[in-house]
Amino acid sequence: MTDAGATRTGARDTFPKLLLANAVSLADRPAMREKDLGIWQTWTWSDVAEEVRDFALGLQRLGLEPGEKVAVVGANRPRLYWTFAAVQSLGGVPVPVYKDAVADEMAYVLEHAEVAFAVTEDQEQTDKILSISDRLPGLRHVVYDDERGLRDYDHTRLHAFAEVQKTGRERATSDPGALAGWHERIALGRGSDLAVMLYTSGTTGKPKGVMLSFDNVLISAANGIDFDTLTAQEEVVAYLPIAWVGDHIFSYAQSFVAGFCVNCPESAETTDDDRREIGPTYVFAPPRVYESMLTRTQVRMQDAGKLKQKMVDHFLAVADRLGEAILDGRPVGLLDRLHYRLGEFLVYGPLKNRYGFTRTRVAYTAGEAIGPEIFRFYRSIGVNLKQLYGQTEASVYVTLQPDAEIRADTVGVPGPQVEIRISENGEVLYRSPGVFVGYYKNDQATAETKTADGWVHSGDAGFIETASGHLKIIDRAKDVGKLVDGTLFAPKYIENKLKFFADIKEAVAFGDGRGFVTVFLNIDLASVGAWAERNDVVYASYQELAAHPQVYARIRTAVDRVNRDLSAEAMMAGAQIRRFLILHKELDADDGELTRTQKVRRSFIADRYAPLVEALYDGSTEKHVVTEIAFEDGRKGTITGDVRIEDMQVHATAKREAAE
Repeated sequence: MTDAGATRTGARDTFPKLLLANAVSLADRPAMREKDLGIWQTWTWSDVAEEVRDFALGLQRLGLEPGEKVAVVGANRPRLYWTFAAVQSLGGVPVPVYKDAVADEMAYVLEHAEVAFAVTEDQEQTDKILSISDRLPGLRHVVYDDERGLRDYDHTRLHAFAEVQKTGRERATSDPGALAGWHERIALGRGSDLAVMLYTSGTTGKPKGVMLSFDNVLISAANGIDFDTLTAQEEVVAYLPIAWVGDHIFSYAQSFVAGFCVNCPESAETTDDDRREIGPTYVFAPPRVYESMLTRTQVRMQDAGKLKQKMVDHFLAVADRLGEAILDGRPVGLLDRLHYRLGEFLVYGPLKNRYGFTRTRVAYTAGEAIGPEIFRFYRSIGVNLKQLYGQTEASVYVTLQPDAEIRADTVGVPGPQVEIRISENGEVLYRSPGVFVGYYKNDQATAETKTADGWVHSGDAGFIETASGHLKIIDRAKDVGKLVDGTLFAPKYIENKLKFFADIKEAVAFGDGRGFVTVFLNIDLASVGAWAERNDVVYASYQELAAHPQVYARIRTAVDRVNRDLSAEAMMAGAQIRRFLILHKELDADDGELTRTQKVRRSFIADRYAPLVEALYDGSTEKHVVTEIAFEDGRKGTITGDVRIEDMQVHATAKREAAE
């Protein structure tokens, strides 16, 4: 890539312009890695620019026009990230789609987006596209990355990625006019142009296409980089869905702006091992990832010898006492520092190495609340874990936690160039350069969400602490209700308290307009299964383990702990859990119970399991249930069972106890 080519692009206000600039200024620095067959392959920024150029010129030969939408379906693969830049360089708009979406979900998004092209990872994703092609009249071409299993398909409009690139490469070397035209097309791009369309998870209805401009994404990405002083030296591991706004910012946008390297693991199953090999300096993971890693550690420690358990317990207690103070740079005595350093050698260092956090400078979590104990654990062993609050409509960033101002019960202060205000009904509103252009083909929803002067209704209830200026999120505004006696009912707040326990994977609370609070629970199969094996509890399935009396006893203890905690909170004491049940199946996105980002679809679950909800309130102690489930291959089946319902003790509030 030549200096002249980069110069013609002008300002760096689009991803293709940044790519050409990086190909010059960071030419030999690694931009992407991918592990394939156990070997890491590396591409420099100049390599990536050529890969993108060749694919773009190949797509152009296939007839991709400015303004057309291109679906991108698959896992975190370099070629799919290159597709974003290639499509954008031609004035097109990439539309990433969740790879685990079933065909009907995918059909809705692709039909709504009016996609003209689709770029897929492999045969599975290609088959999905082909199976719904009759619902996609505008779809002209499908390009696939992995060629395995696709050799004998009809290739009239089906193309191998490598072949499209080959066509583009030949054009780049033999047709100077095509190459010059590509540069000119990039130069025409403006920051106000549409960069990407990301679909919401559809928690409350049909997914909406969030239109983000280059300015939206790039300014937000740059502000996040400045906030945490990220540089071209960073290493990140891309493993979260490419259709999710977080991955788009952290693995795509910020890598282009800062110039750091993005590493794609070999598979979802090898992510932990691959992360250990890379040692990322910049990490993002939702709470459930941190929870899962800690749960696995706890399970392994229960199988360790007594001496090792005692050593680990001792040094974790030291970390709990000193770790956050040392991490934040607060004064700590010499002997305490030496004690902590010994713990670093014996316990904290090996733990961080196991998690792949040995070199991590900054780690983030977001999406939902993380348990204070879990948050404190990682920070105590030296992981600079922070929380942020964001939305797709904000290009992620709304609030961030500055160093030395990090707490488990807040999501930080307004990010750079972000304004926040709280409405009269307690809803959080924000305004920033990252605020979305609008919802695609949905002016009504846009007007309901975004005011004329750019304020976005987040849909979340919260407040700003007067003393610190930190934002606290209570719940989704629409989900906050009241019991019949007027007691505040914040279901997510209760659910998060329950999920702090390793044995509980998911929780769904009910109570709005009712006399008391009840919950559905899913057990964590890894945690409870390990306990079962140690205690000779025999089971053949999740359903059988979930119904076991001893499991109910364990979960009952956790629910009681939550009730005790709630009893000490004046606003929530009346919302203690009166009854609970353990569902006979795990909540599943394929069954519509979770979004593709693993968020609970509370209203859907309430409708789907209406007989169980009523059983929680009519005094039943058991309920027979028949539930339809979806298999990975698209087939339908049913699961039946008798679900047990438990009553819980309600604790007196602290005030009452003092009076008595």
